[in-house]
Order: sequence, then C-alpha cells, then structure tokens
Amino acid sequence: MTSEAHPSAGTPDAPLLVVRGEAELEVEPELARIGVLVSARGRDRRSTLDDLTRRNTTALDLIKSYGDVVERLSTGAFSIAPEFADRGRGERVRSYHGRVQLTAEFTDFTVLGELVTRLADLELTRVDGPWWSLRPDSPVHGEARRRAVAEAVQRAREYAGALGTSLAALVELADTGVEGPRPHRPAFAAGVRSLAAAEMREPAEPLDLEPPQLRVTAQVSAHFTMAPPEL
Repeated sequence: MTSEAHPSAGTPDAPLLVVRGEAELEVEPELARIGVLVSARGRDRRSTLDDLTRRNTTALDLIKSYGDVVERLSTGAFSIAPEFADRGRGERVRSYHGRVQLTAEFTDFTVLGELVTRLADLELTRVDGPWWSLRPDSPVHGEARRRAVAEAVQRAREYAGALGTSLAALVELADTGVEGPRPHRPAFAAGVRSLAAAEMREPAEPLDLEPPQLRVTAQVSAHFTMAPPEL
C-alpha cells in the first residue's frame, strides 16, 4: 500500500509552486502620542501632595482645552515616596518626591507644537514624544495585505508562464508578517525632552513638528499547484 503525497509536497500531476508576496506603503501618520510627567518635591508630605495635585490639574486642563483634537487622555502611574537621608541613624526623611504620568493622543498635528511647548513650560513638568502611528483599524494595513497577496499571485503566474503552463489551485496562503508603522526617516525634530520651567527664562516659541512618513509592510507566503508543464 502506498500513501498519498501530502498536498503541500506536490506531485508530478500537480507540481507545487511556492512564492512570497511583499508590499510596502509610505503613509502619513494618523495619531501622535505624547507622555507628560508631572513632578513635585518637598520636605513635607502633604504640601508635596498638594503641589502635585495642583500641577496635575493644570496639565490636564491645558490638554483638555484643545478639545476634539485630543483623541485620548489617560492617567498612568502615580507615586509619592519619601527620600531618606544618606547619613544618620533611623528613618530620617530628607524629602518627598511625587510623580504622575499622563498620556495623550492627538489627531490634529497643527496644534501639537504649540501644546508641547506650553506643557514643557509648566513647573516641574517633563514632556516626551511625540510618537507617530496609525490607528489600529486603519485601512492602510488592509491595503498592504491586499497588495502583498496580489504580488504573490502575479509572481506565481510569471513563474508558471516561464514553464509554459498555468496555475491550477491555491493550496495555502500564510501571513508571514505585517510590520509597521515605522518612521521612514528619523523624527529628530519631533522630540521634546526634559524641558522644565526652571530651565526657561522666557516663554518659548512653539516647536515646528513635522510628521514623518511611516512605512507599513506586509508579507505572505503562497502555495499553488500548476498544470503539469511540458519539459
């Protein structure tokens, strides 16, 4: 008794053709995300907490004042902890340090430079970002997949044509990876790092933030059977 060949192995009557399809798109970002770290430090725990609450409210109110351009605003980690003296006996507290982490996403990039500058001008406030991205349900991802499949079919037809035959059936289609989005070029002009009011003697001009092109790629592996070629 002979066992039948596995379909993915191919047979002389149905030769197997395996190809890969790839697609890469360069698109504009749809979202920009920034991180805001609000801090407070003092010798008294309660006054430190009050300062942190006030600065957090100021940052939140500033972000919310931009209305519908704010896609999402959330509060992350909060902490307030004592810092102990390096020397001496016992648990002698030198100061208290409190922090609140905020994250905001924006859909309108025209006001982003102004907002990050105003946030960075707040007392003991750090701004990181922006990080550019697409929406999770962006149609760009689907378009990249469609183009990858189309390229796989076209490539398979060309190989079959080179043998003087044609494709018979699709045996298997595998998604071997969807990447992206990633910047097409470094967004070095889009970073705000550790700017605090104590470092700024006068109001800063709004930053000119230029969104980078993002690359989205898709890859598929396709297995076809062919009509037997005449070799």
